[in-house]
Amino acid sequence: MERNRLFWGSRRGMLELDLVLLPFLENVYPTLEQADKERYWQLLTCEDQDLFAWFMRRSDPEDPELLRIVQIVRDNTGMRRDS
Repeated sequence: MERNRLFWGSRRGMLELDLVLLPFLENVYPTLEQADKERYWQLLTCEDQDLFAWFMRRSDPEDPELLRIVQIVRDNTGMRRDS
C-alpha cells in the first residue's frame, strides 16, 4: 500500500488508537517483513472497538494472522504485559 493510504488508514476515530498506530507506522512498519506488512493492512480493516480491546489486552483476535500483528504492535508501542 502506498504510504499516504497507510497513514490515513492508521488514523482512526479514537485518539487512543492514533497514539498506538501512528508511531507504529512511522517507527516499526518500515522494518517489517512483507508478510507482516500485509497483516498490518488486514488489521486496518478491523473495527476500532476491536482494535482497542486487542491493544488493551482485553481480548485477542481469533484469526492467528491478526493475532501475530497485534502482538507485534503491542511489543513495539509500549503495550507490553508487565512481568
